[in-house]
Amino acid sequence: MRALVMLYGVVCYFAFFVVFVYFMGFVGDVFVPVSISSEVEVYSQNALMINIGLMLMWGVQHSVMARGWFKDMIASVVPHHVERSTYCLASAIALGALMYYWQPMEGIIWQVENAMMANVLWGFFGLGWALIFLSTFLTDHFDLFGLRQPWLHFVKKTYTPVVFTEVLFYRWIRHPMMLGLFIAFWSLPTMTVGHLVFSIGMSIYVLAGIHFEERGLARELGQTYVDYQKRTSKVIPKVY
Repeated sequence: MRALVMLYGVVCYFAFFVVFVYFMGFVGDVFVPVSISSEVEVYSQNALMINIGLMLMWGVQHSVMARGWFKDMIASVVPHHVERSTYCLASAIALGALMYYWQPMEGIIWQVENAMMANVLWGFFGLGWALIFLSTFLTDHFDLFGLRQPWLHFVKKTYTPVVFTEVLFYRWIRHPMMLGLFIAFWSLPTMTVGHLVFSIGMSIYVLAGIHFEERGLARELGQTYVDYQKRTSKVIPKVY
């Protein structure tokens, strides 16, 4: 049984990893067959409402399943050692559905013609994703994506929460992964209407997610996190 739990954790981890890597290409309209601005013969008249609904679906899944009360509610069905793995699997399914059902939208907001400026934006686009991945390892990548919990269960060790530390980016901002998302969503040489809707919607979700995560961390870590909030910024050093 422990081996099956470990296998489940590995499958969930790689499921999310594959979907997230595809998501990078989806956002940038590169390297994948279907992306935000894929060409279609006929644009859906309901594209805006469908896309807003898809982002709401993603936001509800990603936020509700992360709340403590929801974890307590499903604890009898989803034990702690697979809770995070299940969350990652559900997130992969929700994100995959968002990409699969996304409706391209007609129109271009801006298109950078200067090759140097376009390359600069592509550089920032890559930097955003790099910041996200690096930040996951500054805390505990394998705990975050649900591998550490089933592993500890597999080797019959008691789970202990990740120790709160201030490493590298976390010395100045509390949410470097969210900063990476903002950079990636907005650093595009071509901003289509569909991209704009996506970037606005997902940026609103990220801001809302930061708000709820901060409340949860303050409850969990107490004065340690409150003091950390006082000496650091949320996303942009000295600004926000």
